Amino acid sequence: MEGCVSGDLKGGKQAIGGVHGRPTMNNDAGYNEAIERFFRDRGQSPLFTPVESDPMAVLYVKKMDGTLEELGRTEVVLNCLNPTWIEKINVSYQFEIVQNLVFHVYDVDTKYHNMSVKALKLNEQDFLGEATCVLSEIVTKRNRSLTLNLHGKNGPGGSKNFGTLTVHAEESCLSRMAVEMKLRCSQLDNKDMFSKSDPFLRISRLTESGKYVPICKTEVINNNLNPVWRPLYLSMQQFGSKDNPLRIECFDFNSNGNHVLIGQLHKSVSELEKLHKDRSGANLVFPTHRGQEKVLKGQLFVDQFIGKEQFSFLDYISSGFELNFMVAIDFTASNGTPRNQDSLHYIDPSGRLNSYQKAIIEVGEVIQIYDSDSRFPAWGFGGRYGGTLSHCFNLNDTNAYEVEGVQGIMAAYANALHTVTLAGPTLFGPVINTAAQLAATSNDIAKYFVLLIITDGVLTDIQETMDALVRASDLPLSILIVGVGNADFKQMEVLDADDGRRLESSTGRVATRDIVQFVPMREVLSGQISAVQALLEELPHQFLTYNRSRNIKPLRS
Repeated sequence: MEGCVSGDLKGGKQAIGGVHGRPTMNNDAGYNEAIERFFRDRGQSPLFTPVESDPMAVLYVKKMDGTLEELGRTEVVLNCLNPTWIEKINVSYQFEIVQNLVFHVYDVDTKYHNMSVKALKLNEQDFLGEATCVLSEIVTKRNRSLTLNLHGKNGPGGSKNFGTLTVHAEESCLSRMAVEMKLRCSQLDNKDMFSKSDPFLRISRLTESGKYVPICKTEVINNNLNPVWRPLYLSMQQFGSKDNPLRIECFDFNSNGNHVLIGQLHKSVSELEKLHKDRSGANLVFPTHRGQEKVLKGQLFVDQFIGKEQFSFLDYISSGFELNFMVAIDFTASNGTPRNQDSLHYIDPSGRLNSYQKAIIEVGEVIQIYDSDSRFPAWGFGGRYGGTLSHCFNLNDTNAYEVEGVQGIMAAYANALHTVTLAGPTLFGPVINTAAQLAATSNDIAKYFVLLIITDGVLTDIQETMDALVRASDLPLSILIVGVGNADFKQMEVLDADDGRRLESSTGRVATRDIVQFVPMREVLSGQISAVQALLEELPHQFLTYNRSRNIKPLRS
């Protein structure tokens, strides 16, 4: 999905010319001490001869290492103190990370007016001010507009008024595009000894770091070498662009999680559309140890390809929909005694964050912007709270289950380590049921709930947890699970249902949809996106799946 930051960036106005706090002077003007004193006594700048500016705005994104990457420049507006720029700057919106934007405004010297703005050397122009914000701050506004105060290079503060900058975001029409495809394979290689393969497809997109990230999976077709899967739905946010390379892998499902690759191929959405139009198949290949590919007789066909436009995640968010953040923390004894340095709960006096703190910060800082009141339910489980073993207790040691902001979660967590005795076993059921109760009793259709569970251990109540998740799959709820430490997290992968099979309860009921995403904290992805941030990539899709399945539309303004 792309966010487009449009012009409509308005420079501040000064009564006597120039930009606020940056008076300009005509060197031929005479100096008048009385006039200067008149203005200074009133806390105003002295009077100078008005001179118009020729402003241009430059947009940067601040990267994780603190450096600025330029995204684009507006045109130069001549002789204007209140410019409205027309040139739009394209920004790729990424829900899973905090995108810090920096705006610089310059007065372009007249001798450079005939040059392309891209060729201008910014150190040769007069700096008028800068402003900063987070992209999600803009897109969560109902009119997708945000007015920022400009300030000098030394940051906000001081007596000078540098004016304001108004930023408006527009979503590209292409970002609302989605495709529905019906895929099938023929003559697949058999990977099972006593029966036929149980194939499913996994589709991944190529990231800027050169790695493939899974974006969707089909269901599993049992005992079939010519499978036909249910229609698959892919949004532009998932595949990036129609020309972005996709890797389509066909696996033979195994219940132990060790799925066997049958074959794969690389095609973009455009190429898949062409397969459909040509009514032709594409051969799967199998990678060999020497980097070669063996062409297989098995083929992939696209029996249906429908492009459609639908409401996007940003359509809902900018209309007033919110993500309500909740967190649950594992206080079982397997974490280790908090005062010991090898404990997963150890609070380092130097300020170095433990894995629990990192997960809270990385997920919370992203989601908190989509939650207007910033009051987050926070629980602990698996510890002795007030002398009694509890599998869902308030983290802040009061009758109130909510805390104020991400820092409130961090403070309540640190305090709980002094008041809660680590115990066990590890049970998810009570926490999931508590979160589900909040989602079920909410009368606001514009609220979608997100529960973050951070845990170090193996579940004791796996079936009870699966039952709770199946019941919760009908609710406006997603559950993010982060595994910390070096435990065996195979159970979590079952809950994740990323093998294409939906969870089934003890009574045989199948989950309405997949609401769980799991990632082990130790899994470090290449590039600038952490494992926890990669966990968040699926959240907009789960949000949209829920609302579309119930025909819930964005709120009318």
